[in-house]
Amino acid sequence: QVQLVESGGGLVQAGGSLRLSCAASGSIFSFNSMGWYRQAPGNQRELVARITSGSSTNYADSVKGRFTISRDNAENTVYLQMNSLKPEDTAVYYCRVTGGGRLYWGQGTQVTVSS
Repeated sequence: QVQLVESGGGLVQAGGSLRLSCAASGSIFSFNSMGWYRQAPGNQRELVARITSGSSTNYADSVKGRFTISRDNAENTVYLQMNSLKPEDTAVYYCRVTGGGRLYWGQGTQVTVSS
């Protein structure tokens, strides 16, 4: 069993910053890919950014240059630093991790960017 605890969402004005965190714990010692997805009302869930155990990263084009993903392998935690936020970044952000041949999702954290 794996638990994912997300934090850091909230309300921010356009141009502002937020930092999301997702701490993974449970029966798996280490995780392979860790990442963030988001889903806005009426839209499909989409990849925002992900990072491998070897720290290779990839980002959605819409967030490149504004968001940075990182991870602390010792703490099994993944972070998403979001800068220069735009109203179109408003969504529920979900943490996703893979490990032990399985995939796990967090409960989601709301990010709202006001114009």
